[in-house]
Amino acid sequence: MSQSKNPYAQAAGVYDTTAKDNAGSQREMEARILYKSNRQIQEIMENWDNLPREALETVLKYNRDIWMLFYDTAIENKDGNRPNDLRSNIVNLANFIFKREMEILSDPKPEKLQILLNINNEIAAGLMVQSKNAQQHAPAVQEASPPATSGTTDISS
Repeated sequence: MSQSKNPYAQAAGVYDTTAKDNAGSQREMEARILYKSNRQIQEIMENWDNLPREALETVLKYNRDIWMLFYDTAIENKDGNRPNDLRSNIVNLANFIFKREMEILSDPKPEKLQILLNINNEIAAGLMVQSKNAQQHAPAVQEASPPATSGTTDISS
């Protein structure tokens, strides 16, 4: 069956074109994913007494998966466009988030989630600004460092 006669192929082609036209930059997509995680965390905090523990675990796993991707990219992308100090900061921040999530799961309290909201918001806001600056200015925009965390990891090797 040719692509022009296949309605599924036509729909997939339209979806692909629309997605490419509306997806925005990689940074913008990462920011939107962090904001989505924050909406889920906020919902958990607002409905703390009415949600099962599994809901907390699911939301924290989603957030952890996002940060695991950031972590893996920072570790594995030595030749990418991120300087070593930025990559180290991402690794350290991800380690902090992983540790905090384990603390939350071991002794769940809604106020412990606030730091995750703050970090995600700050990083997402920075990614959105960088995305807008990249679209308005030169094609190669240097990324700002995320907030510093205690303890550092040197990944320059």
